[in-house]
Amino acid sequence: MSHTFHSTVLREYDIRGIIGETLGAEDARAIGRTFGTLLRRAGGKKVAVGYDGRVSSPMLESALVEGLTSAGCDVRRIGMGPTPMLYFAEASAEEIDGGIQITGSHNPANYNGFKMVFQGRPFFGSDIQLLGQMSAAGDWESGVGGTEDVDILDTYIDRLLEPLEGLDADVLAGIKVGWDAGNGAAGPALERLAARLPGEHHLLYTEVDGEFPNHHPDPTVEENLEDLRELVSAKSLDFGIAFDGDGDRIGAIDGEGRVIWGDQLLMIYAEDLLKRQPGVTIIADVKASRALYDHIAACGGEPLMWKTGHSLIKSKMKETSSPLAGEMSGHVFFADTYYGFDDALYAGVRLIAASVRLGKSVTQLRGDMPQMLNTPEMRFQVDESRKFAAVDEVKERLSTASGVEVNATDGVRVNTPDGWWLLRASNTQDVLVARAESDSEDGLKRLLAQIDEQLGLSGLERGPQAGH
Repeated sequence: MSHTFHSTVLREYDIRGIIGETLGAEDARAIGRTFGTLLRRAGGKKVAVGYDGRVSSPMLESALVEGLTSAGCDVRRIGMGPTPMLYFAEASAEEIDGGIQITGSHNPANYNGFKMVFQGRPFFGSDIQLLGQMSAAGDWESGVGGTEDVDILDTYIDRLLEPLEGLDADVLAGIKVGWDAGNGAAGPALERLAARLPGEHHLLYTEVDGEFPNHHPDPTVEENLEDLRELVSAKSLDFGIAFDGDGDRIGAIDGEGRVIWGDQLLMIYAEDLLKRQPGVTIIADVKASRALYDHIAACGGEPLMWKTGHSLIKSKMKETSSPLAGEMSGHVFFADTYYGFDDALYAGVRLIAASVRLGKSVTQLRGDMPQMLNTPEMRFQVDESRKFAAVDEVKERLSTASGVEVNATDGVRVNTPDGWWLLRASNTQDVLVARAESDSEDGLKRLLAQIDEQLGLSGLERGPQAGH
């Protein structure tokens, strides 16, 4: 017995495919059996399993559990909920050795996938490749594991409320927040959380529906925040928070309807945290604004630019003992008084706490930020065989250019007197990603011209936009 996966499903950060085309029950069973085998050989035995609100998730969960138990692992089934609730189940219980969440995150409704934690660390990259090789070889342990169903929702909500302990009750009682769960898996947890939060809370789309009838659950796309914006405006709320399909990425708008992007949220969290822990390292990805890195330094912290990808950032946090990290995509990781994983519900509570502790409204905090002009993330199709090579060619050409400073942490990030631009290859698709930021329109035009010039020299152009 062995199992071979479709060539497209074993990705850099997770496993993902299209139900009925590239991903099905047999794949889930093989993932369970191989993950279980690896865990048993590493001395572990107990795995927490959860799933999101997609139509296909219960079917995959059932097959995954079969695979895990057939490798001799015991499974704690926590049922449907956001991905961070699964991470919480894994991180907060000493007897749990690993965790798997079945989720398609913000992908279209016919997609699904798996996010995994192995003995407290993210399971990605070479781990996922090894899983594919062992499965193809049928290199599996055999055994008979047991299963138990556990409801951890209330324990999880108790933990989410902790950041508000000891804060001014009168100030908290006056806060008014809008929340949009986007019909994703965080809905029921959000309802339970909001019922226990001080202040006034208005909720949108908490009913779990894997077809996402109201809008797509990706809070980094501005049009998906439109309903939240209308709610904040109609009810005169202080700010609004939105989640992606599985609740590990946060989006936000202030009381005036301005988007607070991932790097801008990190500016608020960093300012709050550095008052209590001066001098610590705070990590952000290469797509983040220069304003963020400047702000971390101005608040007495050590800014560190790192590679894009939630698994890569989590690993870097462990290595540097960083208490806070984040990405443009809305993944925010707190390790000061939390577990270091990305949890959008927790990040929402921390935004309330930061506003209260800093004594400023979220709208004021957003308004105080420097007005940088930046492009959205530009993504365009490039042949798989060319994407990394093209970035290397650009790096090579610019290494000898005058008046530019090149950071090669992840792709090429080029600093010039006009600002900066970035070109990097996606780890998950045949796509190049570009972004630029300046403090003037003319500067932005010059930066875009530089990107186009470098692409042209490598025989490429900024073609039509590719989707996620």
